[in-house]
Amino acid sequence: MTRDHTRSVRVGKVEIGGGAPVSVQSMTITDTRDVEGTLVQIYQLAAEGCEIVRLAVPDREAADALAAIKPRSPIPIVADIHFDYRLALASLEAGVDKLRLNPGNIGSRERTRIVAQAAKERGVPIRIGANIGSLSKAMLRRFREPCAEALVESAIEDVKVLEDLDFHDIVISVKASEVPMAIEAYAMISERTLYPLHVGITESGTAWAGGIKSATGIGAILSRGIGDTIRVSLAADPVEEVKAGFEILKSLGLRTRGVQLVACPSCGRAEVDIITIAQEVERRLARINAPVKVAVMGCAVNGPGEARMADFGIACGRGMGLLFKGGRIVASLPEDRLVDALMEQVEAVAREKAAATA
Repeated sequence: MTRDHTRSVRVGKVEIGGGAPVSVQSMTITDTRDVEGTLVQIYQLAAEGCEIVRLAVPDREAADALAAIKPRSPIPIVADIHFDYRLALASLEAGVDKLRLNPGNIGSRERTRIVAQAAKERGVPIRIGANIGSLSKAMLRRFREPCAEALVESAIEDVKVLEDLDFHDIVISVKASEVPMAIEAYAMISERTLYPLHVGITESGTAWAGGIKSATGIGAILSRGIGDTIRVSLAADPVEEVKAGFEILKSLGLRTRGVQLVACPSCGRAEVDIITIAQEVERRLARINAPVKVAVMGCAVNGPGEARMADFGIACGRGMGLLFKGGRIVASLPEDRLVDALMEQVEAVAREKAAATA
């Protein structure tokens, strides 16, 4: 199964699966009971491109706060539910767009039936989230240790509970913190179900190490055509999760939001301070959302070729450099004017695209 063949599930205005673009999610780190603080963070995430946001619902006060948050949120909201099925019902009453829960940890089959019926009546999907850190004792006894097979079987068991209740609006995740295990689990479950898959590497770490780990794992899974929506789980500001998510998708050619920057590595051939130049360009590109590719190259070996392959680029030499647009040289400039000239070209296109969509 690839993402083109999965079933389609709608989360508010966002489609997951069925060949829809791979969407980027995150989770707030605010106290959901703090309505205003949570909304501020949701808007920060939305401004960075986040398309779906998950909120923790640990108690009834948090569930009640969703009723005040949902009408003011610019993006669909997922309620994160554990243990108490009544919190799922309260979240549905508040108007959430999706539930994240495991039937196995909210009690009896009857409680699961009540939640599934309420979600079905409202057209609200449910994500079944199997996690390597919360496998049941029965599953661990069966497989003797945490493994990809245990993750997949745990998810399939929970899915069957919902299917037996005639609920099919399902998204599945099988997250592990070990990259090879996660890759194996997603490959296995993609062969056994047509439900869309939420991809992530759980508890991946800090923004730096976790970003690398997530890019490795999520990228490997997506490159196989597996996965319909992603979250980069970091011990960091959730805005960083969204940034990392879009960079992963852009690197695979799956999304084009924002600028894609190509910069050559620093090496002994460079006759300019390419590190400083690339960092300055990256800083100035951060405020631009136009889907363009920009190359910053530091020598004559690969520079002109890479710059020609980008929408805009500069290839630097000693004290001067070439400015490229659409594969053609448009100017030869002193080094201290290259970045400004490059940004003028990119900003002009960004204004044109903004005007065209206004």
